[in-house]
Amino acid sequence: MIRMAVAGVVGFILIFIESMIVMKIKGYHGIEFGGLAPFINVWAMNFFFVFAILTQITNWYQDRVGFEHGEDNSY
Repeated sequence: MIRMAVAGVVGFILIFIESMIVMKIKGYHGIEFGGLAPFINVWAMNFFFVFAILTQITNWYQDRVGFEHGEDNSY
């Protein structure tokens, strides 16, 4: 649940970071997304990108903490 909330917020922030990068490279003063649907599509791509990264970080952390405490996770 927390991963979804963080991914939603960070995905939204990434839209603005990506827009700033494009504006600097292309020399634009603003970006038109073409409506609400394309904006939501970009946000959804960022959301799933961040969610996948957070999932991998969570799995890595759980494996690392489990091995530090001497737990055997091999089934």
